[in-house]
Amino acid sequence: MLIEGRQHRSIWYEAETDQVCIIDQTRLPHDFAIRTLRTLEDACEAIGAMRVRGAPLIGVTAAFGVYLALRENPASLDTAIRQLRATRPTAVNLRWALDRAARELSERTRSDAAGKALEFALALAEEDAACCEAIGEHGGEVLRRLWQEQCGRDRPLQVLTHCNAGALATVDWGTALAAIYKVADAGVPLHVWVDETRPRNQGGALTCWELRQAGIDHSLIVDSAAGHVMARGLVDVCVTGSDRVSASGDVCNKIGTYQVALAARDNNLPFYAALPVSTIDFGWPSAAEPIPIEEREPEEVSLTSGIETGGSETQVRQYPGETVVRNYAFDVTPARLVNGIITEHGVFEAERESLAALAGAQLSPSGP
Repeated sequence: MLIEGRQHRSIWYEAETDQVCIIDQTRLPHDFAIRTLRTLEDACEAIGAMRVRGAPLIGVTAAFGVYLALRENPASLDTAIRQLRATRPTAVNLRWALDRAARELSERTRSDAAGKALEFALALAEEDAACCEAIGEHGGEVLRRLWQEQCGRDRPLQVLTHCNAGALATVDWGTALAAIYKVADAGVPLHVWVDETRPRNQGGALTCWELRQAGIDHSLIVDSAAGHVMARGLVDVCVTGSDRVSASGDVCNKIGTYQVALAARDNNLPFYAALPVSTIDFGWPSAAEPIPIEEREPEEVSLTSGIETGGSETQVRQYPGETVVRNYAFDVTPARLVNGIITEHGVFEAERESLAALAGAQLSPSGP
């Protein structure tokens, strides 16, 4: 991703110092801060505290966490995987990456365990970046066709997105935003409506920050305004990411996505989810079967952070301490509301038969 005109990734390895570095997303948009992960505990904390977030990036961070654990103790593979797996329950890429790490590293001798773990993490990072760029190519083609069909080349394509599915949610490029970056690079004029995405405001804090860095026209709206701008004819298409997709095409994503899809359907607008094949959970048959929905700390809702006029950070309590807060982090959008699943292998229908063709690609990832 471009940051002040320079290319950055969300996570990278510094070979000279043997350090794993991340962009600390809890500091954005006011402060671009780089954080160093030195131990397994650092990796677990970064995932749990959402210094890194987004299903693909969580998986890659977990892979580097395994390396950090084995660097300290070559016999700690099982312990490391167990600790990392417990950090966040909903995003399936975490489990997928750790299962791959277990297969790759289980038969290694302890003398080369850390080196092999680092090779695996680096390869997974490169795979993710290439995968997301391919998602962008396929998604960009979807948006380009919509622009030609809906806008007649005489006005910008109007895209609405929810949460952050950009480069900050992956190693690079992103998923939903990758499509926006690719179609913008191809010269298609567009404007992005960005849902604020309460309570952590990843849309406002992260997506707007990315789009500003890329020079893409956008407007921030509160989540409850999404249906309004659709009803006024100000939206052509909705595109989001996903943290887990069922074998039948149901999309689990940041809380509020379901309402976006419902409003899109009521206004006859297409709704797409963009994601790597690793996000499809073929062990989850459909939305009829429950999955773990992460419920986070109530303080994320009852407290708000910001910058005072003088420039210093501050935190304010919005609601009395005795107010009961239920902070659900994800919801599930039924497949019937999803027009298509955009992956690194192309665009697929949100139904079992179409997605079944991708099961083999997930088991033996080989890139797009």
